[in-house]
Amino acid sequence: MDAKTTANSSLYLFEKFEAGVIHLDAQRNVLAMNDFARRVLPVDEKQPFNKLVTSFHPERSKPKVNFLLDEASGCPMANAVPMTMIINIPEQVLLIKVSRLGDVNGDTTGFALVFYDVTQVVSQELPLAEPPAKNMRLSRIPMVADQKVSFVDTADVLSLESQAHYTRVLTREGYHFCNLSIGDLALRLDPALFMRVHRCFIVNLQAVQSLGREGSKTHIVLKGKNTQAVPVSRSEVARLREALGLG
Repeated sequence: MDAKTTANSSLYLFEKFEAGVIHLDAQRNVLAMNDFARRVLPVDEKQPFNKLVTSFHPERSKPKVNFLLDEASGCPMANAVPMTMIINIPEQVLLIKVSRLGDVNGDTTGFALVFYDVTQVVSQELPLAEPPAKNMRLSRIPMVADQKVSFVDTADVLSLESQAHYTRVLTREGYHFCNLSIGDLALRLDPALFMRVHRCFIVNLQAVQSLGREGSKTHIVLKGKNTQAVPVSRSEVARLREALGLG
């Protein structure tokens, strides 16, 4: 195996990741954390220390963190697979895993929260002309299924549909679950390729097969089999037509 192949392997990438480790008690208070977690998290800004995990995340991400801990609370100790979630925070994408900790009797004594900064895996640098605060653009979208994280190239995405705090991603192979919100994804996807045509939908402009109209309502038909029509908000019709070259 040559150096280039090794550098692109999943194992090589995993070896390069530093892990942030946080120890929480049964009441979800932070007891301790390792040095990497201290560097990534705003320990000095967010006080008190014991509430760091719940206070650090943006409002849109807090329900995800609580959901992750709730799910881990219900997992039996025999289940060795930790709960996994992707969370988008300013300028970073974190892969978070949570495992319940138990005593000799199996009673919950706390949780171990481990996170990896996977921003470089799912992003690519933008030209220097772009604002520094938004210097990362998603080239792949992370998805979670059966406690495993996989990635789909944005070029293979037909549309994205909001599902509350999460997003349903449509490719030619079908639907996938992404636990980034549609708002998070809208900020990170290339606006030259993707457009938010409705508060619940983002479409890949290259995947638009036709525009349809029923009465006063406009919808998009996407390429591929068994794809449902995507509604277009009235306020976005003119912008969409311009993006599609309809003037």
